[in-house]
Amino acid sequence: MERRKLLGALTGTSLGVLLNGSLSGFAQAQSTTQAPSPHSSRISQFPPNSTIILVHAAWADGSCWRDIILPLERRGLHVICAPIPLTSLTNDATALSQVVERTSDPVVLVGHAYSGAVIAAVRNDRVKSLVYITALAPDEGETVAKVFYLNPNSTEAPKMVPDSQCLVWLPDDAFSRAITHKASADESKIAAALQRPLEVHCIQELAPTPT
Repeated sequence: MERRKLLGALTGTSLGVLLNGSLSGFAQAQSTTQAPSPHSSRISQFPPNSTIILVHAAWADGSCWRDIILPLERRGLHVICAPIPLTSLTNDATALSQVVERTSDPVVLVGHAYSGAVIAAVRNDRVKSLVYITALAPDEGETVAKVFYLNPNSTEAPKMVPDSQCLVWLPDDAFSRAITHKASADESKIAAALQRPLEVHCIQELAPTPT
């Protein structure tokens, strides 16, 4: 529980610095000639030359971060959108660790949804902060599926049923409710068409000791 209190603090503080209060705030950024944001002075809370590694959710890829890459870069942060294979929690954490190894500066890991479990499994001393954006945070020995269905009566929770190949596909009509609820209908359809399946091992594997 102490860990989750810490993560809550990181979310409240770091997310405000990184995303100016919300993803939509960055998506609406206009240009570098805008008046400085009231959050700009707080960017110094991160170590100098920080690299922000954005990790996509299940059924998605790094392009889901496209609207905030340039706004973050304009605030002096180096940004990487890490690709994860969505084949198992271990494999995804390994893939993310390989991205971290490409960097030489302090790192901030940002996870969305499923990838909240992934960023907590990375072991590297240069990772200075974890930022959770509506992300899952399984504790040691918990599974992503268990945390995902903590509220089993939610009508917004998509049904994760694996197919014969142990792949979990999100129903097309679930994208607008579960993933792209602030996007247009056309954007939701595109996201559904581009989705990458999640292997069942990702949600059934026990989470390691969190960082």
